[in-house]
Amino acid sequence: MVLSRRARAILANGSFKTYARSVAFPKALLHQSIAEAVWLDIVRGDLETAVFKSFRAVEVAVREAGHFADTDIGTALMRKAFDKTTGPLSDMQQPEAEREALAHLFAGAIGSYKNPDSHRTVAINDETEAQEMVVLASHLLRIVDCRR
Repeated sequence: MVLSRRARAILANGSFKTYARSVAFPKALLHQSIAEAVWLDIVRGDLETAVFKSFRAVEVAVREAGHFADTDIGTALMRKAFDKTTGPLSDMQQPEAEREALAHLFAGAIGSYKNPDSHRTVAINDETEAQEMVVLASHLLRIVDCRR
């Protein structure tokens, strides 16, 4: 078998190994609302887009579930939605410390993973790290689903 120049280039720069790992990422781990589009972004190697889309979906889901205005955005929205005493998505059956921790989790995730991409170009070069971020967004989406 003789490889073409392009095939040799793909093997030389590690692109095939990256592609193979990306394709092996189980789409079943992803929330149904983001699974198709985000998984394809990961397979294409567009990691920044996959992460941004995932956390934008979290922000939209929180806004819709909490019946907030389109002007409610970012970490302030998360803190309002999951406020330990008044948040419409806060589970008042849970201990106060856990309600507060969940607000921090949502605000921290949006602040760390969505907001930077919203305001500047952020490079994500590790596909495993991007996959973990997307799985975190999926988990947050499932929490929102339970609070609807």
